[in-house]
Amino acid sequence: MDKKQVAAILEEIATLLEFKGENPFKTRAYNNAARALDGLTEDLAELVASHRLREIKGIGEAISEKITELVTTGRLKYYDDLRANFPAGLLDLLRIPGLGSKKAKKLFDALKISSIEALEKACQEDRLIDLEGFGKKSQEKFLEGIRQVREFSGRHLFHHTLEAATPLFDAVRRHPKVIRAELAGSLRRCKETIKDIDIVASCKDADRPAIMEAFTKFPGVINIIAKGDTKSSVLLEKGIPADLRLLSDEEYPYLLHHSTGSAEHNVAMRSHALKRGIKMSDYGLFKGNKLIRCKDEAEIFAALGMSYVPPEMRENMGEIEAALNDEIPELIEKKDLRGVLHCHSTHSDGANSLREMAEASRKLGFEYLGICDHSMSVAYARGLSPERVKAQQKEIDKLNAEMKNFRIFKGTECDILPDGKLDYPEKVLESFDFVVASIHSSMNMTEEKATSRLIKAMEHPAVRIIGHPTGRLLLGREGYPINHRKVIDAAAALGVCIEINASPHRFDLDWRYCKYARDKGVLISINPDAHSIDGLADTFYGVGIARKGWLRRQDVLNTKSTKEIEKWFGKRRK
Repeated sequence: MDKKQVAAILEEIATLLEFKGENPFKTRAYNNAARALDGLTEDLAELVASHRLREIKGIGEAISEKITELVTTGRLKYYDDLRANFPAGLLDLLRIPGLGSKKAKKLFDALKISSIEALEKACQEDRLIDLEGFGKKSQEKFLEGIRQVREFSGRHLFHHTLEAATPLFDAVRRHPKVIRAELAGSLRRCKETIKDIDIVASCKDADRPAIMEAFTKFPGVINIIAKGDTKSSVLLEKGIPADLRLLSDEEYPYLLHHSTGSAEHNVAMRSHALKRGIKMSDYGLFKGNKLIRCKDEAEIFAALGMSYVPPEMRENMGEIEAALNDEIPELIEKKDLRGVLHCHSTHSDGANSLREMAEASRKLGFEYLGICDHSMSVAYARGLSPERVKAQQKEIDKLNAEMKNFRIFKGTECDILPDGKLDYPEKVLESFDFVVASIHSSMNMTEEKATSRLIKAMEHPAVRIIGHPTGRLLLGREGYPINHRKVIDAAAALGVCIEINASPHRFDLDWRYCKYARDKGVLISINPDAHSIDGLADTFYGVGIARKGWLRRQDVLNTKSTKEIEKWFGKRRK
């Protein structure tokens, strides 16, 4: 480990000590030692080997021992133990311009913000406005800083990528010389995070230069990485790379399939094709030297004796075998959703009133809305006391009497306390139509602890849905570890639904476990966790995740009608 690496760790220790509230002199000592190492002209390893570290001004005995441990072993137990006390994404906040350790500590202490994603969400929900030392301008600066941090970070959230890709793709698709065009890659497969945007289009050879010229001059392009007749790459304003591949319309379906991926799916497809004596590439299917002509992807699968595999399923997780056996499920579609659950209002940390949330839900075509404001222990989110629950429920009764052909269900996002108990007394829990139980505190747990905590909560008869089961924030915070199969098995035994939190910051339940839940008979609810009227549309992102998890209409709770879901909510009440 060289001096720069050691200095970086010493600086991180100083920051963590400041978060911990340690003596400022101790914090300063680590920063001073880091600066001393930065100014070294001699080789650090030689200084350690010759026991001369103490000769360096600013490095005392205790820090000298820690530097020696780092250089000789590549690890430091003190550092590892210190980091274990804090959420993994907390230090990432310091990458944001204008956000130092003192402000980051205040955000963590007051609002439990421990990642860039959590800060972005808090700023979008205006949660910093009333916090001393912050305000509207702070929020704007932080959001701009977050944008800058992400500009070249390598991976991007699904919704950010889709927002960047849509106008660019529309421009390509509508170009008068383009015959066919489609988004490809991980965006088409609805992956949780995206590296870049892939577009495949067909045209005549003579039209390629004009199309590429238009692509590279699109208003959102800030840099042209490469430009050619068959492929061009650009960088968009949000720091997201985008590629356009052009080819003949005859070759189009083969390249679209290949570019959609995944790589593992493509390898499995080629292996299957070879067993049938067919060579498969991104430019065609060949029996010997003869091209097997296919006008679209469906014909490619058919030529290989397979049912069509929807793009979301192409991860080599059983779809090849299912397609060969004609067992590809009829996946859920956006139009199948009848209502939206797990939404917040101004009664807790939402940005819109109950009426506004209900009216916006109805405009999206939904027939019911489940309001689930936070429970009383979640002080940073203005969790509702029992008295405030009564007031909210009276308002809901009034709105339900007023609104025709629309129903607001009285719910709560009730905190699962560290011991697995719920955050309201029995009498309050009985007043709700349904309860979404979620973990928001004490998240530094072992897999065994987290799993048992969720299962204990599910055992309460009021609980109908488990919310965001791992608590993860994509690109911001790893979720607490759980044994997904045990949690799903318990949900199956107890008749509890598990949420796909459709917020693009979460997408939790992870799609990789949806099929297991489906096979166990566990219903999945696609919930936006909306804190504003704009957040309601996140529900539709969740449909992509559900499709990725092989879910059908009948596997999803909120495809039920108002009467059906009301009956389902009441099933466990005894």
